[in-house]
Amino acid sequence: MKNNIIPYVNLSSQYKNERKELLPIIDEVLSSGNYILGEQVEKLEKNIAEYIGAKYCVTLNSGTDALLLGLHGLGIGKGDEVITQPNSFIASASVIAHIGAIPIFADVLEDQSIDPKEIEKKINKKTKAIMPVHLTGRVGEFDKIKDIANSYNIPIIEDAAQSIGSTFKNVKSGLLGDVACFSTHPLKNLNAMGDGGFLTTNSEEIHIQSKLYRNHGLENRDKCVFWGSVSRLDEIQAAILNFRFKKLDKLISKRRKNAGIYYDMLDQNKVLLPKQRSYSEDSFHTFVIQIDDREGLASFLKKQGIGTSIHYPTPIHIQPCAKYLNYKLGDFPKTEYQSKRILTLPVNQELSFDEIKMVSTKVNEYFS
Repeated sequence: MKNNIIPYVNLSSQYKNERKELLPIIDEVLSSGNYILGEQVEKLEKNIAEYIGAKYCVTLNSGTDALLLGLHGLGIGKGDEVITQPNSFIASASVIAHIGAIPIFADVLEDQSIDPKEIEKKINKKTKAIMPVHLTGRVGEFDKIKDIANSYNIPIIEDAAQSIGSTFKNVKSGLLGDVACFSTHPLKNLNAMGDGGFLTTNSEEIHIQSKLYRNHGLENRDKCVFWGSVSRLDEIQAAILNFRFKKLDKLISKRRKNAGIYYDMLDQNKVLLPKQRSYSEDSFHTFVIQIDDREGLASFLKKQGIGTSIHYPTPIHIQPCAKYLNYKLGDFPKTEYQSKRILTLPVNQELSFDEIKMVSTKVNEYFS
């Protein structure tokens, strides 16, 4: 098995399969001489808005900037509090800090999604937004979150970086909150060949403001209406994403099939899997299991030539950058417990049935 490595991700294989079709598309953009805010960007924004069912989409240079502009669009500023979860990637909290607000963490459920009951405990007069993270491509208990948000008149910003194509009660991720923020990082399901991101919203105000903000605040070349920044998705990445967008549903379907094999084959007496729900569809950006001996299993699989990862081993509240927030170990017991048990198995669309079967067999073998 060591000579037939099953990689955690396989971007080179994705490119190899697309190369003949993709290179002429890139060449067409390069030959046009139009590299910034052109036809490809406009086409991508239209494609995504229609796919999600949102009125507006604004493409940006990263998922992190999408979160920043989303918060900015909601009027979040210095001293405001934004409730999110501590088991996400660092960007979920760092954007709150960058905008001058305060990240307030709420613990999570068994499936790693934010616990609505814990959200409500953290709400006070300073709370200006709730940011649930659709970790692994799974939307949390959004109806409960929305009921809380509505009862306190607090907007919701979806950290949907990992969840394009996911649904909750037949509503797509990106259409559940007031604004939703996505990443097109190379590791995402809809992936560019570099950084990229976008936000979706039904708010005309947020749409206009975000388009201005991403381009210095310029209304036109000679008129700047407010201090903005530079967060434009370039035409090459937009062209790549338009090409890959056509394959998105097929890609997600393959990842769901791969996940289905794990559900069928893994010994669930030894391995905890997120419960499958009749009212949601996960896009399986990652496939995260929970086990008692995470390090032992990861080491065993590595020796078998099977790649794994951890999303994420150190909760945000105990990162050095969060020290000023005065959180400590024990503040979020479920997050901390899970952080020692989570392991991400390969689920990418390039994997064959036999490869997923092999991973499952080896995991079961370890526990037997």
